[in-house]
Amino acid sequence: MNNSLKNRKVLIVEDNPNMSELLSDMLLQCFDLKSQKAQDGEDALVKLGKEKFDLIITDLRMPNMDGKELLGVLKQNFPQIPVVVITGYENEYDPEEKPKPDGFLFKPFKVEQIKELLSGLLNS
Repeated sequence: MNNSLKNRKVLIVEDNPNMSELLSDMLLQCFDLKSQKAQDGEDALVKLGKEKFDLIITDLRMPNMDGKELLGVLKQNFPQIPVVVITGYENEYDPEEKPKPDGFLFKPFKVEQIKELLSGLLNS
């Protein structure tokens, strides 16, 4: 799996610097995936205007533009990029709500869960 991910890049949208750093380290050490961090949806859109990303992982609860708003903009403007939503509150997001993310991670997440998501979303 690692060979196919080597040149892929992930955008992590998370307002908690500890969480984004943990996820970034996990992606690099376990999957050899490079990542960039954005602190909210607005910051993510600025970065998307400048660089290409293969996957976006976004938290739901953030200031300025939250994960639901960001998901809507991403699905409309960047439909080719898979979006994974992370949240610590399972009941916070209705999986049937439109637009649908391409995957979910519930905090605390495990490396195995990320591996499953990545293999399904990036090994195409």
